[in-house]
Amino acid sequence: MNGKEQWFAGKRVLVTGGLGFIGSALAHRLVALDAKVLLIDSLIAEYGGNLVNVRGIEDRVRINISDMRDVHSLRFLVRDMDLIFNLAGQTSHLDSMREPIADLEINCAAQLSLLETLRHNNPAAKVVFASTRQIYGKPDYLPVDEKHLLRPTDVNGINKMAGEWYHILYNNVYKLRATALRLTNTYGPRMRVKDARQTFLGIWIRLALEGQPFEVWGGDQLRDFSYVDDAVAALLAAAVEPLTDGRAFNLSGDSVVSLRQVADMLVAASGGRYVVREFPPERKAIDIGDYYADDQAFRSLTGWRPKVPLAEGLRRALDYYREHLPAYL
Repeated sequence: MNGKEQWFAGKRVLVTGGLGFIGSALAHRLVALDAKVLLIDSLIAEYGGNLVNVRGIEDRVRINISDMRDVHSLRFLVRDMDLIFNLAGQTSHLDSMREPIADLEINCAAQLSLLETLRHNNPAAKVVFASTRQIYGKPDYLPVDEKHLLRPTDVNGINKMAGEWYHILYNNVYKLRATALRLTNTYGPRMRVKDARQTFLGIWIRLALEGQPFEVWGGDQLRDFSYVDDAVAALLAAAVEPLTDGRAFNLSGDSVVSLRQVADMLVAASGGRYVVREFPPERKAIDIGDYYADDQAFRSLTGWRPKVPLAEGLRRALDYYREHLPAYL
């Protein structure tokens, strides 16, 4: 444990979306750092929360099944917290186009609910918000830095953009310390694999392990991928660095690869197979093409670096689901 990580020992930490993919990975790390952890999750079936994700630390965290839009419970839950990792949200781009009002309520109204509750009940807490690279839309140039125009291509991106800027606004106006990390394609153990609501890579892994071919739409698109442990390390780094307050930062992976290269890596590690297809029309309309980020601002400020190469991260994810796949179906 380094000096910055020692800061978390004994701290009261709230994680919204704490039973989800990234939230639960963060919970495991916080427990290892001796933080006092409270997890909030609505456990709505479509959004990825799973009690299996906290197996092994159940007796070292507190869990509250509630919705962030419930202000009455939030008032109680945020009291005395030193730090809030705000990871709750709806992540499906296609679902956001089918049910835009639901996406608005979860990715905007719920964020305002949390920030207002903190403003009135615990203004001393710091908030780290999980934003997304989706808010940039189709890039004008690569790699994408934080100066790039924000031009989302779907309802989810617009609402996540608003949620991010609510946090920055409350930092600037109300001095409620907040920062945002624009996560890229995060993957690894505990991600949703029963469908593609969270990430296409999840459904690829599931099908590969089941011996079924997975579909690669297009294949030439360039992407960067962030292993979940690296994303967790970035969230922790943002929490302890005061100079991140009031700012939003890109997060990237260790390399830039095409989707076909990712598929080849997955096949090499799993023995699976894939087929290349044209984009379905409803997906093509909101596809962003190539994307990879310039995250030098965050690296320079915090010293954070991704440590897990994509091939190694895929191997770890496959090993996890070979043992635990039924619990995620």
